[in-house]
Order: sequence, then C-alpha cells, then structure tokens
Amino acid sequence: MLWQGFKRFMEMTEMFKNRLADVIRRPLITEKATRGLDLNQYTFEVDHRAAKPEIKAAIEHLFDVKVVGISTMNPPRRTRRVGRFSGKRPQVKKAIVRLAEGSSIQLFPDSED
Repeated sequence: MLWQGFKRFMEMTEMFKNRLADVIRRPLITEKATRGLDLNQYTFEVDHRAAKPEIKAAIEHLFDVKVVGISTMNPPRRTRRVGRFSGKRPQVKKAIVRLAEGSSIQLFPDSED
C-alpha cells in the first residue's frame, strides 16, 4: 500500500517537472488574502494535483523569491444547480505561500502611462 502511494507521488512529480508554470493558475485577491500580504503571505489558486514541493518550485522559479513555507487547502467540490440540472463546480486548491524576509511578489505592477 505504501509503495503504491509513493509510486503515485512520483508520477505526479513527473507530470509537472517540465512545465512548472502550469502549477500556478492565478493569484487570489480576497479580503483575507489581502490581510496576509502584511505578513508576507501570498495566496494562489493552484492545480489540484500539485504537491507542496512542486508549488514551491513553481513560485521560486516564476517570481525569483525564496519560499519559507506553504499551506494548502483542498476543499470538497461544490454542487451547483441550474433548474433541474445538477452539476459540480471545478475543483479548486488554494496555496498560501510564506516568503522569506526581504522577498516580495508584485501582484499589481505599476502602470505608467
């Protein structure tokens, strides 16, 4: 049983090995995520199959920063109903990334006209 879990983990790491940019979908800008910016924490929506080491490698590669810690949340899929038709919303995984002191990610680039 343990071997099957390890084998699956290795398959997942191979999946994102050559395309780390596909791990990060978008930054999440919510009220709670904005409060985390003061603590040098950034919230991203990531691929639901990505593991913490892949998320860390993708953030460090894309933004050229040093990641100290990562917390992930994988809530259950929500059911959506339109009339008599029922379906599921897409699966979303959130990652809260804590950066080292002195590192920062500029989510809103300065616009110069």
